Amino acid sequence: MAARSIQELEAVWKNLEGVKRMSDRVVGVGPFGIGLDGLLTWVPWAGDLYTVGMGGWLLTQSVRAKAAPATVLRMAAYLAADTATAVVPFLGAVVDTLFPGHLMAAKALQKDIESTHWVEMSERDARDRGLFEQHSHEARAQKKRRVVYLGG
Repeated sequence: MAARSIQELEAVWKNLEGVKRMSDRVVGVGPFGIGLDGLLTWVPWAGDLYTVGMGGWLLTQSVRAKAAPATVLRMAAYLAADTATAVVPFLGAVVDTLFPGHLMAAKALQKDIESTHWVEMSERDARDRGLFEQHSHEARAQKKRRVVYLGG
């Protein structure tokens, strides 16, 4: 399930771009946008199903991208806030229309992907070949927060 190559991470990134446009930016006016999330909110059950389904899918992508636990928690908080608006009938729909929870969660995951130094080998192989320290040095030189090994 987790990404095992840079190509798979690029696919996750492209998927996130699509979610950002579709969920919270189908119709845009200046810095503001409304997407399927906000539009479906006004259709009984459809908005709730979409919000929860897309939230689950975004969290699945965070697992695929081996996101840092803090990123997953931040994403879950955005998605919970987006989902919690369903509890209050009319006001909740207004807030859900305007609150870009999916957009914020997708951006958080993209930021995590950008701030990670990815290596297409296992950590064990890197240590066995004496490359572990080199990868750590490369990450620091590129101002990356962490090193993640994609190999099994």
